[in-house]
Amino acid sequence: MFLSIFDMFKVGIGPSSSHTMGPMVAAARFLDMMRAAPFECAGLRASLHGSLAFTGVGHATDRATILGLGGFEPDTYDDAKAEAFLEELSHTNRMQPPGLPELAFDPQNDLLFDYDHTLPGHANGMMLMATDAQGDVILQQVFYSIGGGFVLTEEELAAGKATDDGAPVPYPFKSAVEMLEMARTSGKTIAQMKRANEISRGGVANLTDGSKRLWQVMNDCINRGLERDGILPGGLNVRRRAKGIYDALMAERGMNLTAPHTINDWMSVYAMAVNEENAAGGQVVTAPTNGAAGVLPAVLRYYLDHVPGASETHIEDFLLTAAAIGGLVKFNASISGAEAGCQAEVGSAASMAAAGLCAVMGGTPKQVENAAEIALEHHLGMTCDPVKGLVQVPCIERNGLGAIKAVSAASLALRGDGEHFVPLDAVIETMRQTGHDMHEKYKETSLGGLAVNVPNC
Repeated sequence: MFLSIFDMFKVGIGPSSSHTMGPMVAAARFLDMMRAAPFECAGLRASLHGSLAFTGVGHATDRATILGLGGFEPDTYDDAKAEAFLEELSHTNRMQPPGLPELAFDPQNDLLFDYDHTLPGHANGMMLMATDAQGDVILQQVFYSIGGGFVLTEEELAAGKATDDGAPVPYPFKSAVEMLEMARTSGKTIAQMKRANEISRGGVANLTDGSKRLWQVMNDCINRGLERDGILPGGLNVRRRAKGIYDALMAERGMNLTAPHTINDWMSVYAMAVNEENAAGGQVVTAPTNGAAGVLPAVLRYYLDHVPGASETHIEDFLLTAAAIGGLVKFNASISGAEAGCQAEVGSAASMAAAGLCAVMGGTPKQVENAAEIALEHHLGMTCDPVKGLVQVPCIERNGLGAIKAVSAASLALRGDGEHFVPLDAVIETMRQTGHDMHEKYKETSLGGLAVNVPNC
């Protein structure tokens, strides 16, 4: 089992990795299928199913699908060009993706939110279709957005393509037990093993440059969120709070009467800054998802700005360790809120961040595994019930609390010797079972929980 650091952390746009980035990626893949097809295509259609339908408007799934069919991709997304494209489409009902003829597409009639038919492979299903001049479907593909920006066709999902089939790596662990045993026998840290795996696939320069870019995008996102105020889009009239909290914290710096628990506000404000940017459709890094994108950057920023002796030379180790834990969670359970609730998103993010922080603060592999276990254990059962389907309430604050839990978990693990009662593998399996048993209305459908008990306007 190998999931690259660049699989776990992807540069993209908000508000959702599974509902925004995933559909855009799926559409890009469908365009490639059209380019390779022997048919003369004249139009496009799309239908959204399951969670993609129920919370699609709040997650901008319709917009992302249309932009993806127009040739836009998350990693190179340009907001100004996207707005111009959508404006022209609204007048002409026609688009011309690169390498294809002009295609008919009426957003009002050719994009269907199908609330009645859930596709069998995953809660996040969509169907993309190309039509001929008479409007008959000549090419059709079902895609599943399985969380964190990962996308599979229905054939790939059935064939088990969610698992790695690349060249062997030096340290191929698929469980925490295997990871710790490899660390023990090799004498290497989790980050060192993960680094060797990454280099065996992509080389040193790719890892070094890519890791630097990931943190640059994460940190830039924090800084933008700390500078901007106003009302978030979507109709809930949620006011951005990060800037106001940050300004107050800066004004209080140096005061002798500041309470020790104020450090929690610093952790929260970094996370909230990211998730306010995400809610506004800004550029973020999946960590491991957009809905949980604030936890890990907040903990890393906390380490760099507030921990004595912190060094930027440890950023890569932090990200590598976190990616190793995230890979275990994704391989053995889920990082998708639509599949397993928010325990799979913020819970996974907190687990990854706790492991990363523990590692750069000198934790042993056993302490790192303990930190990850503590953080995930205390998110078990967390539902995904966004009000009005928007990644705002309770998602933004939830990332702040996830960051606090991650730091607490790392601190507790560092106070011990790595020995603990509940192994990480058991918690991951418990999370999988809990997600399976959780009622669908609590899994990113906005049909239960806070989504129905809080007024939407």
